[in-house]
Amino acid sequence: MTETVSYSEWLEARQQLLEQEKKFTQLREELARLRRALPRVKLDKNYMFDTTSGEKSLAELFGDNSQLIIYHFMFGPDWEEGCPSCSFWADNYNGLDIHLQHRDTRLIAVSRAPLDKLQAYRERMGWSFEWASSLKSDFNFDMRVSFTPEQLAAGEVEYNYRKTVFPSSEAPGVSVFSKEDDEVFHTYSAYARGLDAFNGAYQLLDLTPHGRAEDALDFTMAWIRRHDQYVD
Repeated sequence: MTETVSYSEWLEARQQLLEQEKKFTQLREELARLRRALPRVKLDKNYMFDTTSGEKSLAELFGDNSQLIIYHFMFGPDWEEGCPSCSFWADNYNGLDIHLQHRDTRLIAVSRAPLDKLQAYRERMGWSFEWASSLKSDFNFDMRVSFTPEQLAAGEVEYNYRKTVFPSSEAPGVSVFSKEDDEVFHTYSAYARGLDAFNGAYQLLDLTPHGRAEDALDFTMAWIRRHDQYVD
């Protein structure tokens, strides 16, 4: 149980914690600098996507921007609903696009489900961000967020930069791309716990006395429901 103290004692403890928070902020800024300094990979494949404004190449997904962030949303071609955890993450993205575009960046979700399924689910969830289907290309497989039946049958897939057993044909992730003229470069991808920073609800829960309160659950995100499926 958390100790109860006087305000002066609390203030002293809080000031000590503040020093650690400052160190964390400095470390995070250094990590961001190192992330920006990563080398890049030129993409030569002509990936095509179905969008609400027709079929588009990866380069065309940038719009007028030179930077593109793609959230790899778990939604397989034969699924009837999007992943609950990815839906939890996606609840954070509404309204961000206008701000990002003023920093020369576009945010788009991409899944392998057909476009009509994506649009129906987006309408149900009340989301406004752009969502494209990669069903007709190898994009998801090349980004290591979708796995073939043969890969799954082999027992291990490549995910989060290592060989691992994965329970689904789809996996979550974030990938970043840059564009110069008509050339597209892959600059960064993050998976698994690397996605924590993109979930504002988790960042807020980390401020509270109970935190995420997930330790006693059967698995980390067992409590999560799509936002229209909580019983209350």
